[in-house]
Amino acid sequence: MNVDTIEQIRNHPAFLELERQRSVFGWTLAAIMMVIYYGFILVLAFAPEVMAIRVGSGVMTLGFPLGLGVILSAIVLTGIYVLRANGQFDRLTRQIVASVR
Repeated sequence: MNVDTIEQIRNHPAFLELERQRSVFGWTLAAIMMVIYYGFILVLAFAPEVMAIRVGSGVMTLGFPLGLGVILSAIVLTGIYVLRANGQFDRLTRQIVASVR
């Protein structure tokens, strides 16, 4: 792409809206992940007895499934972002590029 095409795309109203949507969506998912992660860390730091609660047949403590939940939530949130990026965001990008050409 030449410089003029890039400038047209950057100044296109749909591109500006796409940038805004991606930013808001990305920061929302990041905030959700931070709440999950720091919530886990705060419980661990200030209420370690909660993590020590035995679950199931008493072999495992609550900390293990909660920690696993933190990891799985990161995977799920990443998947949600990838699905939206590969679907809606890529479709909008193709439309913007096609409208400029």
